[in-house]
Amino acid sequence: MKKFFIIALVALSFTSCTEFLDVTPEGNYSTNSYFQIDQHSIDAIKFFYAKLQTESLYGREICWEQCATNMYVSGRQRGYKATLFTLNYTGDESPLTDSFGAIYEHMSRTNWIVSSLLEKEKTTKLTEIESRTLGEAYFFRGYYHLLAASRYGDKSLGVPFIQWEKVEGGYNNQIPPQLESVTKNYELIIEDLQNAEARLPRFETYGEADRGRVHKAAAVAMQARAYAYWSTWENKWSEVVTAVNKLTELGRKLEPSYDKLFSCEFENFWTDEYIFSIPCNGGNTSAAGCMFPCVCFNNKGYGKGFNGWGQFKPTYDLYEEFLKDGDREHNVRLKRTVMAYGDPLDYDGTTFPFYDDDSDEAGFMCAKYLDAFAGGTVKERQEAGYLGTDDNWPVQRINYHMLRYADCLLLRAEAYINLGNTGEAIKDINALRARAGLAQNSAGKIEEIYHERMCELAFEPGSDHLVDLKRWAVSGAAAIKALAIKELTSQPRVMTHANRSDALSAETGVKEYTDYNGIARTWADYKIAFPYPSAVISSSNGEYKQIEGWR
Repeated sequence: MKKFFIIALVALSFTSCTEFLDVTPEGNYSTNSYFQIDQHSIDAIKFFYAKLQTESLYGREICWEQCATNMYVSGRQRGYKATLFTLNYTGDESPLTDSFGAIYEHMSRTNWIVSSLLEKEKTTKLTEIESRTLGEAYFFRGYYHLLAASRYGDKSLGVPFIQWEKVEGGYNNQIPPQLESVTKNYELIIEDLQNAEARLPRFETYGEADRGRVHKAAAVAMQARAYAYWSTWENKWSEVVTAVNKLTELGRKLEPSYDKLFSCEFENFWTDEYIFSIPCNGGNTSAAGCMFPCVCFNNKGYGKGFNGWGQFKPTYDLYEEFLKDGDREHNVRLKRTVMAYGDPLDYDGTTFPFYDDDSDEAGFMCAKYLDAFAGGTVKERQEAGYLGTDDNWPVQRINYHMLRYADCLLLRAEAYINLGNTGEAIKDINALRARAGLAQNSAGKIEEIYHERMCELAFEPGSDHLVDLKRWAVSGAAAIKALAIKELTSQPRVMTHANRSDALSAETGVKEYTDYNGIARTWADYKIAFPYPSAVISSSNGEYKQIEGWR
């Protein structure tokens, strides 16, 4: 198990709308001669930006977990529906093992960059680029550590982690120890994100070529998320408020137009609401963007030359949650998030009523990521660079949000409610509702956080609806705890249509999504954590333990 983590350097060629990811590595370097020039730092850190969008993470695999919620369902057959989608995990489902391996591999690489640059700094002042790279490495180490902690840890048992720079004599390939509680992991996550905050520049200081790099506000916002997750076990809500307040000082605020957030035009990528994203340019290589927005599109794209995969589809439960705010005509978020049968779909140079011709029907399609398809034929949109041409990696031009200010505003509202300051919570919630054209009628109740996070952030996997449900189920106040457990123990519902090729004359109905081999969802608090892949446990020689309940 000594080689549990991989240290190897990979030089990636990565095409993006931002030039900082286009740098071609200048030869191959050994680890002993690395960080001699700025180019070494540039090459070392760009790996992490590229890897976020790979299939094992936000391209697709990590997104399947959300099918254990009632936000969306799988539109295609998957062998792990009976376990991954019903909370009856084995830990060996391929999405879990792939994501686990990616998370720890990337933590290993960030560890190497952090320890190498800190070692250099002992004798030589770092250049501006090297210091920025160190900040980026701290950010990504904290980010991947947060993924591991929120997915695999609880109060009784943390997740494996070690800071290489604190190992006496230098890192010696030992496996990282499993910490005694996930609260210890959160302490180290916050430490890294604060170090990132200190090293990173403000977003406004980046030139056009560097937009998309993590920046000071991204490190602060990720602290807000980490403190909110930490509050599952210990009260850190005041720290959430402090972090989000700091974001305002750093110039982050709501974008007035909800539509603009999901624009496919480069000039709309960097709104004041942007914090951390995967910028995608729609080009023709697998490194040109994240697949998730396009694998939500109709399977085989109605035969028009673009290969959507039809893999993630909105549920009737999600649609119904939106309808609590009234009809779709006056609800910007609903119109932008869920396309229903009969809604006008602008695609391949024409507009027609949306229908679903996939084998697994859900009755809806995600509408957040449709701009790149509109305004011309598929061929014209591809030639203009809005859509990719690789059927095996369907991508589009989009600034795919991993964390935006609205998410942080809702974390602060949740914190205010838990701290008894409902007046300030009402202000934050109503600000979002006003942007969506909805009545500003918040009463500052905790159950509103469930509704607002589901409707505001739907189909943005970086915001992780499943983690929200799990943390509320374990430690939330009674009203939100009840909502979370209800969702975690029910079957999602889908819309069905008798005549699926003609949306205007379709007969509709709602039914439970039953393709789980008859296995029901059940909840117990230990399910807040995934079980480790069995190979990780067996190869640790007894050093790693499953959380009780998975043993």
